[in-house]
Amino acid sequence: MSLLRPLDPSFPIDRQIAIEANSVVLVNLFTLDKADEAAFLKTWQDDAAFMKRQPGFISTQLHRALGDSSTYLNYAVWESTAHFRAAFTHHDFLAKIASYPASAIASPHLFQKVAVPGICVA
Repeated sequence: MSLLRPLDPSFPIDRQIAIEANSVVLVNLFTLDKADEAAFLKTWQDDAAFMKRQPGFISTQLHRALGDSSTYLNYAVWESTAHFRAAFTHHDFLAKIASYPASAIASPHLFQKVAVPGICVA
C-alpha cells in the first residue's frame, strides 16, 4: 500500500492505538484505482484472514461504494485497543501492507460506541 492517510489528521491511528479502551471498532476507508480492484480484494482477503486469527478479533465486514466508485469501507470489531494494537503492529501484518496495490490509500480510525438516550447504548 502506498499510503496511510489519517481519517482525522489531528489524531492519526498511531496515537489512537496508544489509548487503552475496550470494545473498539476499526473503520478503514480505502480508495484505489479501478484497475486495482481485483488485486485489492485478494490482498484484503489475505489481510482479513490474518486478523481473524488474532486474539481479540470479533468480526469484520467489507463494503463497496455504489456505482462506478472504487472506494471500499471496512469495519472490524475488536475486544480492545490492546488487541488491535498487537495485531496492527505485528511484523506479519506490516509485511502484508506492502502487498496492497500502489494506488490503494487507507484511512484507518478507531471508534467506540456512544450512548444516546432512547436510541442506542454504549
